[in-house]
Amino acid sequence: MSNYPSLFEINTRAWLYRLSQEAGRPVTLATVDDAVLDDIARRGFDWIWLLSVWRTGPASRAVSRGNPAWQAEFRMALPDLTEDDICGSGFAIGAYEVDETLGGKAALAGLRARLAARGLRLMLDFVPNHTALDHPWVRTNPDFYVQGSEQALAAKPENYRRVDTDQGPRILAHGRDPNFPGWPDTLQLDYANPRLQQAQMAELATVAGQCDGVRCDMAMLVLPDVFQRTWGRTPAPFWPKAIAAVREAHHDFTFLAEAYWDLEWELQQQGFDYCYDKRLYDRLRHADAGAIRAHLVAGLDYQDRLARFLENHDEPRTAAVFPRSRHQAAAVATFFAPGLRFFHQGQLEGAQVRVPVHLRRGPIEARDADIAAFYDKLLAALATSEALRQGAWSLISPQSAWDGNPTWQDFISYAWEAPDGGRYVVVINYSDHQGQCRLRLPFDGLAGLKFQLTDVMGSEVYLWDGDELVDPGLYIDLGAWRYNVFRLEPVNAARS
Repeated sequence: MSNYPSLFEINTRAWLYRLSQEAGRPVTLATVDDAVLDDIARRGFDWIWLLSVWRTGPASRAVSRGNPAWQAEFRMALPDLTEDDICGSGFAIGAYEVDETLGGKAALAGLRARLAARGLRLMLDFVPNHTALDHPWVRTNPDFYVQGSEQALAAKPENYRRVDTDQGPRILAHGRDPNFPGWPDTLQLDYANPRLQQAQMAELATVAGQCDGVRCDMAMLVLPDVFQRTWGRTPAPFWPKAIAAVREAHHDFTFLAEAYWDLEWELQQQGFDYCYDKRLYDRLRHADAGAIRAHLVAGLDYQDRLARFLENHDEPRTAAVFPRSRHQAAAVATFFAPGLRFFHQGQLEGAQVRVPVHLRRGPIEARDADIAAFYDKLLAALATSEALRQGAWSLISPQSAWDGNPTWQDFISYAWEAPDGGRYVVVINYSDHQGQCRLRLPFDGLAGLKFQLTDVMGSEVYLWDGDELVDPGLYIDLGAWRYNVFRLEPVNAARS
């Protein structure tokens, strides 16, 4: 496994629906064509995250089909929407059982084996915060949920729901983020109940037996201080013991946290291998190069365990919100940084419509040939370079190209070096105007030699004296949002 692996998120239900339409027959997890898996492996991915394989119950599905605000969102994505297209949110889980329409448990196991044969590891969902409305616990163990009252229901009807249980009627809370109203197709689990924590650890063990890693939805919501602020109850920590128990059974199991609110470091300390880096995404979308460089000065003990992305099922499509030139600049800044490289189904073809997780299909969109060609080059560079997958990364501080020229501030630059001698320099002009800078390269052994610099993301090739690469530094002159990813090779030396 690479030190800096790549993950590909696939909306399982929409993926299988599309493959079925293309094949003219039902395609399940058991019957995905080998050529489809070969293509994913060929592109250099290490992980496949299959989103929404678990069963969603009819009660939560009925909420998805009857919620007017959600209906409007669904029709924006899918103008020819039918009721059958609404299969319920993949995060309103009725049971950690593979949905039979996807092929069931045996089909998932078979697909996992086929992925493993291609060097691909499988990631699935674990949703710690809540369950579907018709999870069996609602009837058998209603005390596993946060309890409401008549007063709470009257004051905030959007956050509570009457339910029937084996112990009589109850008012239970909807699952929620403390900053927003409750999710009406879910019920909130009560982490202050030790029995619930034990039950959730058993659920997690069930999931872990079927995959190589989990992406934990809204992982920060069950942290004791967050849970206390939301519900006024302070639970014992869950993640350290839950993660330790899984790793006792599966030593190399991987945990990815969906994380916000600057809680990434805390979750890493509690055992997560990777956490979402939403801050980098926000800065790439809304800030300048200086803010992005400031974000990237953090230690590698932190950065190596961040998941870097430009889109996922929650965010708008990159091609829809980033102008094309800025999209490419942001992608180079994101995916040549250290950490887990996190790509999303449709991103590589320039899709513009985000598919809600309640739907079984998305719209048919034309492939954007220019964006697809760009990602082909980017993925090929990541897949074929030992330096970019296993090497040492450092941030290069751009220097002024000449006195009185402030455009050096618009640049972001990285160095990568592998033990076998492979060296790369990544540089991006993250601005809407031409800019120049100098980059003093941090590599040893440059002095007295000549080097060829080949742009693996473009067509530029240069010869430079090693002495100048050290001081005053590599001279860069790039147009708005332009970039280079240079491979450095000593002249007359064999390619590393």
